[in-house]
Amino acid sequence: MTDRKLIIMDSFTALASFVRTAETLSFTQAARVLGISASAVGKNVARLEQKLGVRLFNRSTRSVSLTAEGATLLARCRPALEQLREAEAELTSATDTPSGRLRISLPVIGYHLLMPFLPAFAARYPEIDIELDFSDRLVNLVDEGFDVAIRSGEMADSRLTATTLGHFRFVLCASPVYLAEHGAPQTPDALKKHRCILFRFPSTGLIQPWELTGLTMTGAPSALTVNNIEAMIRAAVAGMGICYVPDFIVNSLLTRGELQEVMPGCCERRGAFSALWQTSRYLSPRIRCFVDFLKAHWDTGARRSPSAFHSRR
Repeated sequence: MTDRKLIIMDSFTALASFVRTAETLSFTQAARVLGISASAVGKNVARLEQKLGVRLFNRSTRSVSLTAEGATLLARCRPALEQLREAEAELTSATDTPSGRLRISLPVIGYHLLMPFLPAFAARYPEIDIELDFSDRLVNLVDEGFDVAIRSGEMADSRLTATTLGHFRFVLCASPVYLAEHGAPQTPDALKKHRCILFRFPSTGLIQPWELTGLTMTGAPSALTVNNIEAMIRAAVAGMGICYVPDFIVNSLLTRGELQEVMPGCCERRGAFSALWQTSRYLSPRIRCFVDFLKAHWDTGARRSPSAFHSRR
């Protein structure tokens, strides 16, 4: 490689490190997105500052923030980098085998969603390096460098493209032991006399309301309050009370008789899961093949095992 090409590549690497650091305001986060060490990101940015003769970031032991010069450079070079990424995607779209790192954001219990068919995807596309990030927070795909996110709820970011994967509904359910001892409620209002297992959203601390026909319950006689879906299901199976959950989580338990649905059809809330990715004229082959695989296998995987639940925002 000629010295001129090395200079160009070095400049591109430095600019990429600068942009990702500016977007995340963290050398560590930028390093995770770029797949290099935080010290390498810091050195790239330092070389760029030395070359330009200006300070791009204000640094302290706890935070990183853009200087005025840094903000100006970000506004100028981010569109250019996006064009380079699009050009790369366009040029590699004709390759026979998708490859490279694929960063996917899922809810904490998202392993239930992907594992039924992730091995088949990995076997079919062995040159794709899959990185799964499990978090119940609402990640920023663009700024944090994720390729795909799986979410439920409203999609508000105009920079993203979304495709619907599947729908779900909420159900009330309890164990046969609980229902034999306490009886099955026949109306939503009767739930006020039962022991209920409530869910508290980890992100907000709020209790999930029960949206029922003719009634929205924002409080109930609580036998237990949890901020973990699987703990809530285990408590219901153990006979501690009635829970309000998405159907895909308990379908297998209902089939096996470990839980029974209470007042079928009384829950009004519906939802849908979507796959999201950054809008671009040229979609990366690794993203395209993953989204296509999701759409082709979602229903089978979701019905075969419990799936992921994403808390309301």
